[in-house]
Amino acid sequence: MRVDLFDFELPPERIALRPASPRDSARMLVLNGDATSDQSVSDLPDWLRPGDCLVFNDTRVIPAQLQGTRGEAKIGATLHKREGLRGWRAFIRNAKRLHDGDRIDFGQGVTALASDRAEDGSFLLSFDGEEPVEILLERAGTMPLPPYIAGKRPTDARDLEDYQTMFAREAGAVAAPTAALHFTDRLMAQLAARGVRHETLTLHVGAGTFLPVKVDNTTDHQMHAEWGRIEPDTAERLNEVHRAGHRIIAVGTTSLRLLESATGEDGIIQPFAGDTAIFITPGYRFRAIDGLMTNFHLPKSTLFMLVSALMGRERMQAAYAHAIADGYRFYSYGDASLLLPA
Repeated sequence: MRVDLFDFELPPERIALRPASPRDSARMLVLNGDATSDQSVSDLPDWLRPGDCLVFNDTRVIPAQLQGTRGEAKIGATLHKREGLRGWRAFIRNAKRLHDGDRIDFGQGVTALASDRAEDGSFLLSFDGEEPVEILLERAGTMPLPPYIAGKRPTDARDLEDYQTMFAREAGAVAAPTAALHFTDRLMAQLAARGVRHETLTLHVGAGTFLPVKVDNTTDHQMHAEWGRIEPDTAERLNEVHRAGHRIIAVGTTSLRLLESATGEDGIIQPFAGDTAIFITPGYRFRAIDGLMTNFHLPKSTLFMLVSALMGRERMQAAYAHAIADGYRFYSYGDASLLLPA
């Protein structure tokens, strides 16, 4: 499909630079079949049924943004996928000043050797020393806010908490599964009282989620792989949800993509541990999920293509036009949408 079919105009003032406070006070646009309703995230229990199951991503964002030097050159690095015990694939700013075999000094005693430059311009960074890389990143790194936020204000101490979900447990993501940022202990208690269950899986979100689609046709776009895991007992409980006639609602496109990657043509969710580069566009037949809670996405992005596959492109274009006109806040720190196909 043509990528420009997924374009829309977004006024810059609609981009949220801070999350709502409290988190569950964010607005939520509900698309329930053909009906559209303006709600709040705190209203979510009213839109779910007893026995439904929400699926959250328990990945934890690491301080994956690094600033360093190679000689006199300033080098910026954004880690996006782990490769081995001490290696991370990274997107590089000022990459023309970096070559295979160069060593980057990130300060605080943290250095890394650059090698294996890929076609997309990324390098493999192999961190020196014996301390765990996680400790090195805590020392020298900062939270990797999306470029549409970082370009408008600096990262600060508030982001250390704001950019983690209440489910964050498994360290390894370089971007937050932002739909889950809206959840609070209070909301989870209300959902439990409603009889709504929840499960967790792990997908370590990569920085590739922010990369623009640079081709004219979706068939020419290459997704970056991300590592994920669904435990066997989790898969079995999710399959039981469907066997009992209830719905699985993915919280965030990361949860959705991993669930769909782990599900066969028969609709059975299998245990999963490995990479996924699934790219969902209109025409895709969903196997695992019955709905999605997600934030509002960038124009011409793979994620706007995904929600268009779930609800229909014209439906999503109309919904986004309504959200823009009605003052909804967009992107990672913005408001939510609940997508329930007929």
